[in-house]
Amino acid sequence: MLISLTLQNLALIDEKEISFDEKFNVITGETGAGKSLILDALSLCAGERADSGMVRHGCDEASVFGEFDVSGNQKVAAWFAEHDRTLDEPVLLIRRKISSQGRSKSWINGVPASISELKSLGAILVNIHSQHAGLELLKPQFVVEWLDEIGGFGELKQQSKLAFDSYQSLKKQAEQARSQSAQRADRMALLSAKIADIEPLLSVDFEQIEAEHDELCNLEQLMREALQAATLLDSDDDTPSVASLLSRAMRICDNHSTNKTFGECSQLLALAQEQIQEATAKLVNYADQQLPDEARLNELDTLLGLAHRLSGKYHTPIAELIADAASWQQELDMLNNLPDNDTLEAQVQTAYQAYLQAAEALDEARIAHAPDVCERLEARLLPLALPNARCEFAFNKKPEQQYNAQGTYEIALLFSANVGMPLQPLHKVASGGELSRIALVMQVMASGDGGARPTLVFDEVDVGISGGTAQVVGELLRTLGKHQQLLAITHQAQVAAAAHRHILVHKEHGEQTVSDMRIITGEEQIDELARMSGGVNITDATRAHVKSLLADIRHADELTANLPAEPSKQGRKAP
Repeated sequence: MLISLTLQNLALIDEKEISFDEKFNVITGETGAGKSLILDALSLCAGERADSGMVRHGCDEASVFGEFDVSGNQKVAAWFAEHDRTLDEPVLLIRRKISSQGRSKSWINGVPASISELKSLGAILVNIHSQHAGLELLKPQFVVEWLDEIGGFGELKQQSKLAFDSYQSLKKQAEQARSQSAQRADRMALLSAKIADIEPLLSVDFEQIEAEHDELCNLEQLMREALQAATLLDSDDDTPSVASLLSRAMRICDNHSTNKTFGECSQLLALAQEQIQEATAKLVNYADQQLPDEARLNELDTLLGLAHRLSGKYHTPIAELIADAASWQQELDMLNNLPDNDTLEAQVQTAYQAYLQAAEALDEARIAHAPDVCERLEARLLPLALPNARCEFAFNKKPEQQYNAQGTYEIALLFSANVGMPLQPLHKVASGGELSRIALVMQVMASGDGGARPTLVFDEVDVGISGGTAQVVGELLRTLGKHQQLLAITHQAQVAAAAHRHILVHKEHGEQTVSDMRIITGEEQIDELARMSGGVNITDATRAHVKSLLADIRHADELTANLPAEPSKQGRKAP
């Protein structure tokens, strides 16, 4: 729901903030007063195109600030989640700035936003029916969605969509499998060959193999050096060894063992003697072992040669190559486990039949319900200066390749406003005023308590009507306003009198002409409605007429707080 709009330096507006009722708001004023500026500002908040001509003459930039109440609006919450934005409060703030050079900047709750983001969010917040921008109902998808909403086909529609999405996913998978079957076989052969190449290296510790090979290659030298080290530690010849020198030091310390220092050193030297003896024994054993095992050395040479050859072949260090083998095996297993083409094709056909069943159930429900919907629509149009209106849904089977989540039929709403004229698509036969009234009735029929709805904006919905017809339009707008917020520009007093809030736009002429807007009530509202009814000269008769209009509205509100029963078609002229 739109709470308020703040306009700064926008065309004829200097600076103005205007607030809106949650129900039916009407905008009136003389031709050229600037009534459309409110719609322009709201359009900017909804992401529509901006240009430098919107900036007030002599100013560097214009700005629009829109405040919306989005409490309980799940579509807005979903939009914020989808765009990774945070919605902490039930109030949504949209700001748009336009420079005199035509550049535009946007913010959503103070965070910069792209025009595409603003446009997608604006589509949730506002639905503008403009005489000059083309009505939403001219889009085929709007007609289908409206029929589904009126008929309550949401669950059937969801089932059709899910079934179609599943079918499309499997179909794509099968097509990819067929197109890639040769590549898949080649890939599997390549992976198998690479794994077979390095299989001998997968069961060994390569670093340990390298260390063992180095040791065996240098064993004779190592044995000689082990014997040399053992001799230095302990020998029987006259050459002083570590063991003999240690024994002499131990005797000295033992002779003075009563001395604390000598006693502690004696114990330490005893431990050293044990460790030297142990090290000597190990070195002697190592020096006394057999010469290298040629078979083992050849085996290690083969493994190392293979490793270096594969490393060069794949241009990868051997350690990384061994790690890659795990991912090769995983990919090979995945390719082996993929369904074959016949299995996939059977799954596609099963999914297609499930989709057809769901789509046909949706189509059958639409076709069965369509005549009743048209009858109700015609009855609603009867008092709106369209006594001979006829409507009919056309269902044309699509080519099979064009079936989609919406069903298997192209659906169009056909219309004729005149006796003897054939039914044709709306956009070919309906005038702007007729389209506005049809859109209004469709919105009334779809209104209800089904959750948050966008703010509806009607630009001159009363074009081509007057008198009693205008009064019926006003009553319809007021009725619709019980269920969702409305804004309407009108020149008809009967329509304006039905509003819950009346906004007057007028020009003020000073050094520079400006447009002003304000909420009017009481005598000021009566004067404006009288002007709309009787022109420049306001008489007691026109004022009395206006007061009776307002009294009728109040009386109707007292009688019922709900939607009126749909009008009967009895008594309508035969086509």
